[in-house]
Amino acid sequence: MNVWIAIGLTVVGCYAVKLAGLLVPAGALERPTVRRLAALLPVALLAALTAQQTFSTGSALVVDARAAGLAAAGLALLLRAPFLVVVAAAVLVTAGVRALGG
Repeated sequence: MNVWIAIGLTVVGCYAVKLAGLLVPAGALERPTVRRLAALLPVALLAALTAQQTFSTGSALVVDARAAGLAAAGLALLLRAPFLVVVAAAVLVTAGVRALGG
């Protein structure tokens, strides 16, 4: 039963957030600071999620094969490789490091 209460509260919370977004006046959304924040916030959130997924296991901080894969992806991006090549480089380097015992 507790799971259904949590699901119901989540549904109500999501609806409230969506409704709050619709109630924001258009003039507030046209401000330069808000526009800059809206442009940068997704990048910051994605970077934080990537760092958290790469360098943590449970509650511990780790550096393992995932970090090598992330470094390979970063290098491929610096070399302006296409997206599929970036993903392939990350996968291959991560698999290679794990195969070597890392």
